[in-house]
Amino acid sequence: MKDMTPVSRLPRDFVDFCRAYAPLAGLPETLETTEPETSVRVNSSKGVAVPEGAERVGWHDSGFYLPERPAFTFDPCLHQGLYYVQDASSMAVGALASRLTAGRGPMVCLDACAAPGGKTTAVADALPEGSLLLANEYDGRRAAALAENIERWGLPSVMVCRGDTKCFAAMNGMFDLILADVPCSGEGMMRKEAEAVAQWSPGLVAQCARLQREIVADLWPSLREGGYMIYSTCTFNLAENEENVRWICDELGAENLDNGLCDFPGIVPALDSRVKAARFIPGKIRGEGLFVALLRKTAPSHGHTAGSRKRQAPSAIVDKKIVKEVRLWLSGDYALEMADATTLRATPASIAQTIRDLSSMAGGILSAGVELAQIKGRDLIPSYALARSLALNPAAFASAEVSWEQAVAYLRREAVQLDGAPCGIVLLSYRGRPLGFVKNLGNRANNLMPASRRILSAAVPPQAPFIL
Repeated sequence: MKDMTPVSRLPRDFVDFCRAYAPLAGLPETLETTEPETSVRVNSSKGVAVPEGAERVGWHDSGFYLPERPAFTFDPCLHQGLYYVQDASSMAVGALASRLTAGRGPMVCLDACAAPGGKTTAVADALPEGSLLLANEYDGRRAAALAENIERWGLPSVMVCRGDTKCFAAMNGMFDLILADVPCSGEGMMRKEAEAVAQWSPGLVAQCARLQREIVADLWPSLREGGYMIYSTCTFNLAENEENVRWICDELGAENLDNGLCDFPGIVPALDSRVKAARFIPGKIRGEGLFVALLRKTAPSHGHTAGSRKRQAPSAIVDKKIVKEVRLWLSGDYALEMADATTLRATPASIAQTIRDLSSMAGGILSAGVELAQIKGRDLIPSYALARSLALNPAAFASAEVSWEQAVAYLRREAVQLDGAPCGIVLLSYRGRPLGFVKNLGNRANNLMPASRRILSAAVPPQAPFIL
């Protein structure tokens, strides 16, 4: 007879729930006795190859399992935005977005609860050329981390805002696709985070389920008729998953569609046969807990559409001399504008007006397009964001290749000694890809990296943690 003794570390109510459903029966033991996998998703837009010694994640072409967890902080490739450290299960949201957007024209999309940005960057990668993704986060600290991760990934077609999801209720029919990776009780993180175990209670589950319904109700008017919502949580219970999907269908009129993810080995369907969804369960797949459901809006939004709003006027005109210089820094067609009195930014020309319109509607905009430069007196200082952006034209700058030791020193915001590099602005590269800018004075190179982006840890490993 199977031992029914509760697993010591986990809440008894949670264990009892798991053992009531066959797909979850062995989950408590798995959470207690096994370690999480280490996986990364490479930035295919930057031409990254397969990591050495890695195994591909079955449901995402750019996802890979690493044989061990390296010191990611001290890998310059991470700071260059060449890969993102992401749980393999979470990558399924990007894979689903790829299916939904295949063969489509440009789209306007929303990631409503986006921090820290793993799913955001995966969805952004999946969007057709000419699309725009608005990534929103309510919590200020998490929103700042989201903006940093978006900047690092290098996509100028993503903008970041900080706000309550209630602000989207007025944007009737604005979005073609919405990702609602809603805040949850975090049962899927119990193997990785002790806090997820400590904070869990039936009351928290009920509280999260109510909040999730409020969020989806706020977002639903902003989804156009025929548009899709990807609803996901990192938890296992029915209240936050199947029961909420049924509520969305019954109360908001959504159509629940098969998302196709259960075609991959180990991914199981919903516990409620009336719901179409995919469940990622540790022990059955190499990843953490995830629930994903696909919903389609079958009725139009009511009231004024976002398109009927007054179009936002362009920002302050940029000096013609500056325009002529910075145009050379960019690869592609971009609109230039002053983000503030000293900050110059560029947005893809095809979506520049949509970015302005959304900026006036969403509020709390943290980033849009790519920051190009800071104007300091007569000097034009290229931004660290530009060095990591796909908008960069590397040929516009003098360059210098640096070693791993020099790259880490740069990322710690230390001065770097360059031999043979010309004086002035120099673009550093590491392993052939842009790293950041310095101002070379001959005897030393002043570090132009923002202090807020520097590596704080002093525990530098003895050798490079090569991943790519």
